[in-house]
Amino acid sequence: MDKSPRPFKQTRQRALNLMMLPFLFGSILLVLLPALVTFFLGFTKYNAVSAPQFVGVDNFVTLFTSSLPVLTFQNTLIYLGLAVPIRLVAAFGLALLLQKKGRLFGWVRAAVYTPTIIPGAAYALIWLWLFNPVYGPLSWMLEAVGLPSPAWLINEGSARIAMVILVSFQMGEGFIVLLAGLQNIGRNTYDAARVDGANRWQQFIYITLPLMLPWLLLLTFRDLLVTLQASFTPTFILTYGGPYYATTFVPLLIYELAFDFFDFGTAAALLTVTLALMGILILGVVNLVEIQSEQ
Repeated sequence: MDKSPRPFKQTRQRALNLMMLPFLFGSILLVLLPALVTFFLGFTKYNAVSAPQFVGVDNFVTLFTSSLPVLTFQNTLIYLGLAVPIRLVAAFGLALLLQKKGRLFGWVRAAVYTPTIIPGAAYALIWLWLFNPVYGPLSWMLEAVGLPSPAWLINEGSARIAMVILVSFQMGEGFIVLLAGLQNIGRNTYDAARVDGANRWQQFIYITLPLMLPWLLLLTFRDLLVTLQASFTPTFILTYGGPYYATTFVPLLIYELAFDFFDFGTAAALLTVTLALMGILILGVVNLVEIQSEQ
């Protein structure tokens, strides 16, 4: 009598496949189909009242020849170029500091994670109070140490910096992932390094950083998406893209084109281009991860 576990494994695999069907159906219905419709609308002129009219690549040409979309792409690149590295470095540094066990460390970890779970609108309103140039705590603290207090949301440069500061504190998820990665590094590795005479800095450079680099690269790809998505709520509530379009990032411009000007075709084209550019960045990060894993 054949007592091979293969029939049981096949039955179990079929059961798992059936359990995945609702998720597959949901992904097709809520992700794939809207993406295909968006791609199609990018080649049309559509205002949600009349039927879509095919216009070819006119919407895409408009994106790269009009001043506002070009400025929006520039603002978004500056924003991501500042916010993503700051979030990763801060999350990694805090994970290194707070990887020890203890009640105090647990409370501090919770404090680091708290900004991530605050609803976006409430979080933006908190920072609206913090950035107030008259009675905001940030202005008081700067004046207390003799530093000038910028008009955070009024000047172009300070408004961009304010958006970067705001989103940089929402690093709880990356912090938890990096904390888990650090705790998975065997203590024996560090013990062997100490026996060989390695100091803490050498242990970080030759052990911690190489082992955590794939995690950091994957979080870079994740933070590119999350940071871009998280830019909509604060810019919508705090500045609505101002002053002088300094905080107009891609998600806000897509919203304005679609729901302020009812230009769904150009909005869909902008979303398509954004997804394509993000896809290129993600592929680059994934290739870096694969190269690092092979070394």
